[in-house]
Amino acid sequence: MAEQKKKGFFQRLFGGGDKPAPTPPPEHSVAEELEADIVLDEVVEAAPLVLPPDQEIALEEAMHEAGLLITPDAPPAPPEPPAEPEPTVEDELVADIILDDIVEAAPLVLPPDQEIALEEAMHEAGELVTPEAPPAPPEPPAEPEPSVEDELVADIILDDIVEAAPLVLPPDQEIALEEALHEAGQTIEGPPADTGSEPPAGPPEATPAYIEEVEEQQAPEPAPVLPVPVPAAPAEPPRKQNWLQRLASGLKRSSDQLTGSIAAVFTKKKLDQAMLDDLEDILIQSDFGVDMATDVTEALRRDRFDRDISSDEVRDVLATEIVKVLEPVAQPLLIDAGTKPYVILMVGVNGTGKTTTIGKLASLYGAQGKKVMLAAGDTFRAAAIEQLQVWGERTGAPVVTKPAGSDASGLAYEAVERAKAEGADILIIDTAGRLQNRDELMSELEKIIRVIKKVEPSAPHATLLTLDATTGQNALNQVEIFGKRAGVTGLVMTKLDGTARGGILVAIARKFALPVHFIGVGEGVDNLEAFAARDFAAAIARTAE
Repeated sequence: MAEQKKKGFFQRLFGGGDKPAPTPPPEHSVAEELEADIVLDEVVEAAPLVLPPDQEIALEEAMHEAGLLITPDAPPAPPEPPAEPEPTVEDELVADIILDDIVEAAPLVLPPDQEIALEEAMHEAGELVTPEAPPAPPEPPAEPEPSVEDELVADIILDDIVEAAPLVLPPDQEIALEEALHEAGQTIEGPPADTGSEPPAGPPEATPAYIEEVEEQQAPEPAPVLPVPVPAAPAEPPRKQNWLQRLASGLKRSSDQLTGSIAAVFTKKKLDQAMLDDLEDILIQSDFGVDMATDVTEALRRDRFDRDISSDEVRDVLATEIVKVLEPVAQPLLIDAGTKPYVILMVGVNGTGKTTTIGKLASLYGAQGKKVMLAAGDTFRAAAIEQLQVWGERTGAPVVTKPAGSDASGLAYEAVERAKAEGADILIIDTAGRLQNRDELMSELEKIIRVIKKVEPSAPHATLLTLDATTGQNALNQVEIFGKRAGVTGLVMTKLDGTARGGILVAIARKFALPVHFIGVGEGVDNLEAFAARDFAAAIARTAE
């Protein structure tokens, strides 16, 4: 081997830095040059190098110096490669030196496809250089086992921290803390079990006396002995209100507005015309009507004018005038026991509560021992048929029905015949709600009445108009038209609990003098009662207290 390592042409190509210029290479033998040509041809053939212009020029100069320049215009025909002899040890050593020179002078950064081709060529030449694997990181030293003293001190410090400021952690952090404490042998529930050995000497917080004091402070207090609870006596069920109480409760909205307005006007002053005018306005706004308002104000003018008067005295006068108007029309519905079946026809506009009233009447008469039958004559509304069937099940009354959309007069005819055949005491026929100003609907109602009379000439024995108290003055128009077209014989006033203007009943009674058989002040089955004038007057004027 030479004393100094010779530099090849690749080192001169990529520069040797600040190192001194190498001595000229020795003359190579023909065999060596041939071997170099073969290796170079294989490299170029496998992965042609694409070099920057400056490196390409340097490569050409180096190849000129070596006498190996191949011009692109007329490339020399490569000599036929002889059969490759087995590489000797000296050949492998020369190849290693050349490869080291190339890598040391300018490590090539090739595109992926050229890098793969180069690796394949080096595989064929048996010169693949694999990168050395990085050394494995050293194993971390094992953590020393904590001593008993360390654990005891950690417990005391942790207890002091928790006692001073208990941590409130989110659920995920709390779980992580428990797991960490478990791994350290310390759970949140308390310190580890005592091993029985004496703790070694340590800081003051680790002395047995201090530990006992801390344990005593943290020891749970004994649970207090609670007295055995004595079962409370069952609460008495609320007493059932009588009818007058239910009536007063139902008319509360009307009476509150009426009596409150009266109290605001009459404050123990002398009665004058301005106060009478105010009272007249209050009564009209409560739907008592102009005639009724005039009657009340005239009675006060006649007996109390220019005299001191209180609101209580005004309410007493009002109640008296109401009784005068309502007492003649407060007539119960009398069922003729000799007429079987006693046919009751229910009429009214939509939403006045006809179907509900029929169910309440069936319950009322059924409780009196009468055999009641119902007819679902509101065939325009399927829900009305189902509703009446529910009432029939509750009261035990059979219900005559036909499919929705059937002829209502035909159903009424069949219901009367069936009631006669089964010996029913009372037959109550429902009808569809209709507006009093729809002439064709009122004509249909007249047809139902004519058909009923074909089966029973005296029927219907009672035609009851159901009125909704919340409709106000429109109820006057309903009474007038239904009275003329359907021959209304009596009234049922419903929903008095849903209005603050219950005086409409007084206005209707004063104008038409039709019997008022029932009033309703709620949805309950017992919230329909025979009308009593004095009870109504006392409830709405609040003189019953």
